[in-house]
Amino acid sequence: MYRNADFAGKSAFVTGAGGGMGLATALSLLEAGAEVTLFDLKDAPRDLPDGANYIQGDVSDEDAVAAAIAARAKISGRLNYLVNAAGVLWLETDVSAIDIDLDVWDQVFNINLKSMVHTSRHAVPLMKSSGGGAMVHFSTIQCLRGDGHPQDAYQASKAGILALSKSLAIQLANDKIRSNVILPGPTLSPMQQRWYDNPAMGQTIADHVPLKRLATPEDMANACLFLLSDSASFITGTELVVDGGLTAMP
Repeated sequence: MYRNADFAGKSAFVTGAGGGMGLATALSLLEAGAEVTLFDLKDAPRDLPDGANYIQGDVSDEDAVAAAIAARAKISGRLNYLVNAAGVLWLETDVSAIDIDLDVWDQVFNINLKSMVHTSRHAVPLMKSSGGGAMVHFSTIQCLRGDGHPQDAYQASKAGILALSKSLAIQLANDKIRSNVILPGPTLSPMQQRWYDNPAMGQTIADHVPLKRLATPEDMANACLFLLSDSASFITGTELVVDGGLTAMP
């Protein structure tokens, strides 16, 4: 856990918190003293600690998102942090824009990008009334480059997160609400189940990373807590690449 953060008395809402980066972030916030609503379509993880409130729901359903955020604020009397970690990577059906089924395209955008609209429009008024706060949105380094084996809906939707976050950062600066993005590199998380099933494949990816390993969800949670914390109080409208040096390579 990011050790310089004290979130005691704070309230957070985290999407995609049923596993992977979202769960790691939520657990880190709880360990640092925050009360957290974890929101995901998956079943609740076992043995969540005190302060956790798990709500099962679909980020593409605005009414469900609105109700869950309102419930968090009612429990805590405030909302200070929003983390958008929900996302899908459908390797079998998310292909080139030339060939993709447009229903798949729309579904990916609804989950990866439109969900950020849902959470932001319902979290921001509560954050304003709480005196401000911070938002962190998870994108990917893949939105910075092309790919010979494309997942175009995934990459394009994740690129939209950067643009929307920058716009929100400027819109909300006077309200003392910061908005930043994390760009994860290759991470051993449930989204990449194939690397659990085939460790040799994961090792091949790791060998291309300058730090010679895959990231963990906890690596991303550490970066997220830094951006949420007061240590990042002058950081907004930007993105933090957490990729072991991969995008720095020629």
